[in-house]
Amino acid sequence: MASVTPLHRTEHTWTTDAPADVLYALVADVTRWPAIFEPTVHVRHIERSARSERFEIWAVMNGEVAHWTSHRVRDADRHCVTFRQEHARPPVTSMSGSWLFRELPTGKTEIVLRHRFTVEDDDPSAVSAVSAALDRNSARELAALTQVAGAGHPVDELVFAFTDTIELTGTAAEAYSFVAHAERWPDLLPHVARVRLTENEQRVQDLEMETVTADGARHTTRSSRICRPGQWIAYKQQITPRLLSGHSGEWTFTDGPSGSGAVATARHVVAIAPGAVAEVLGAHASLADARAYVREALGRNSRTTLEHSAAVRA
Repeated sequence: MASVTPLHRTEHTWTTDAPADVLYALVADVTRWPAIFEPTVHVRHIERSARSERFEIWAVMNGEVAHWTSHRVRDADRHCVTFRQEHARPPVTSMSGSWLFRELPTGKTEIVLRHRFTVEDDDPSAVSAVSAALDRNSARELAALTQVAGAGHPVDELVFAFTDTIELTGTAAEAYSFVAHAERWPDLLPHVARVRLTENEQRVQDLEMETVTADGARHTTRSSRICRPGQWIAYKQQITPRLLSGHSGEWTFTDGPSGSGAVATARHVVAIAPGAVAEVLGAHASLADARAYVREALGRNSRTTLEHSAAVRA
């Protein structure tokens, strides 16, 4: 008789004053995850309907960017989201779980995050490593979730997305190459002072960059980037400017019908750090001021990068 691989379980809980429906909505919308959850680098949908979805996800696990495909079912009435990985990353052979948001009699909400997993040959060291990674990431995700939902501001005022699109004279491949080879940016982009770039075999890049804003202020950021040659580059800032608690984005490149006249698009998803608004923008600045400042600064940098990609050939 074939042996049955043991199923391991973890459960992490958190109690917060934030309403269950607000917390559920944040977890249900995975497009916001890279700006909210520290481990999440990028999410890309494969298919989705009113209640279910499939998506690719890249996230930092044990110091490295891991990639897998997940299937989820959302139940707004029960404030519950269930998930399972379709193709787990070795040594994990299966991974599933759920998010549950329970309204307590005290008016608070209990968040319950459960995981169930198996590993190859039930290796004890692998079980320990996976459990440790789930402990670290779950604690960080629960803390980040309650920080955003319990900040005392509507979530849409803190977390928002915007897009800039530029028509180029060159090809999509040339524009992609310009963005992918960020080590050249200090010589080509006026707002970039310094870059350090490394890339592994999976085309996952680590990018450290010092930028200069219009008022002369310097900011050092560090990003993880996922590259799909000629198509798109997604990124997550691991070190953000003081005004942001999260920032992720995606560059996409498409050719016109004749193979030229490319269109490049830069999409940003950001989360404002409300406690930093007065420090960065002044005592009388509002969240609206912060959103406008971030939109203008990040948008200007993106447009500058895209416009220069039109002028510089790969």
